[in-house]
Amino acid sequence: MKNKIRELFETMSFTMYVPTKILFGAGMLNELHKQKLPGKKALIVISNGKSTRSNGYLTRTEEQLRLAGVKSDVFDKIQPNPLKATVMEGAAFAKKNNCDFVVALGGGSCIDSAKAIAIMAVNDGDLWDYVASGTGKKKPIINEPLPIIAISTTAGTGSEADAGCVVTNPDTNEKVGIKTPALFPKICIEDPELMKSVSAAFTAYQGFDALSHSLEGYVSKFANLMSDMYAITAIENVGRYLSRAVKDGSDMKAREHVAFGNILSGTVMCVGTTSSQHSLEHALSAYHENLPHGAGLIMLSRAYFTNIIEHHVCDDRFIRMAKAMGMENTKAPMDFITMLERLLQECGAADLKMSDYGITPDEFPKMAENAMGPMGGLFACDRVQLAKEDCIAIYKKSYK
Repeated sequence: MKNKIRELFETMSFTMYVPTKILFGAGMLNELHKQKLPGKKALIVISNGKSTRSNGYLTRTEEQLRLAGVKSDVFDKIQPNPLKATVMEGAAFAKKNNCDFVVALGGGSCIDSAKAIAIMAVNDGDLWDYVASGTGKKKPIINEPLPIIAISTTAGTGSEADAGCVVTNPDTNEKVGIKTPALFPKICIEDPELMKSVSAAFTAYQGFDALSHSLEGYVSKFANLMSDMYAITAIENVGRYLSRAVKDGSDMKAREHVAFGNILSGTVMCVGTTSSQHSLEHALSAYHENLPHGAGLIMLSRAYFTNIIEHHVCDDRFIRMAKAMGMENTKAPMDFITMLERLLQECGAADLKMSDYGITPDEFPKMAENAMGPMGGLFACDRVQLAKEDCIAIYKKSYK
């Protein structure tokens, strides 16, 4: 009885602080100029690819800023897995051009990079001085980061409405996060019209990243009433609409539902936590920068969640997630894996191979150490505690 009472209080407690103003819906980019913007000179951060320009998103954003009386400069060097050196270059560019706020225009990599640039544009030293894990020097961020506006062109990370960013240091093979309330964007624009041009494969990868935040959050030992509400609704929206968005990128209803789930999943990370699956994936892409984060999560997901189910620590939660994904009459926790496999098949993502990205099984021990080291904090969120051998086993079961 005492244990049940303690569990009740643990799952009811939460702290919520999500100050970002969110403009959600098709066409919302057109509302940017009407907002109270946090400065007069913006640094627009975009990727080193062509899509932001070729699809007209950059021109539209520049025009919105012009209508608001704001000048802007563009930094266009962000990689799919943002690197520390690029962030430092962006910060120097922002200083040189006297930018007083940052506009992230792109996916999670651009938004995470913009947040790190916002820190380093007004603070001395190196980004890794302010990283609190791994080889980071754990220094406090003295000066308030530049204000951030996030305009998302993908539905994946939830970074547009949360307080963290993840950056890779290739010199140390660390892919780690910085989290502080100062990194909440002032404004988030989640406009599904900007997501129509995302390829089918990357729609699947990014959507699965969004889904994973809520799947992990729902089975985390720090799940609570508030995170449960956001997570299960996100799972319903992404789980039931992602395959439609993959099959037809112009299906705006599907895009809207996946984008909505993405925003909710970002909030899950603000009121709850993810889990060690994210640590295990970050170790993969820390060593192999060409691996999309969502693709890595897909590869790990079946073995990772099956391991939790086999320990029977939260069977009811897996049953509830299977129902949220569309299996209404489920009574067995492994039905969740059935629904997960069905979604991956429908999205054409069930047969992704680590070997296609140059990953080899002999790397698994160092990857397990990496996951439990720089990103080790997420292991404390697990209901089933993983040892190094368990991590290696999950990698091996996921390997193709």
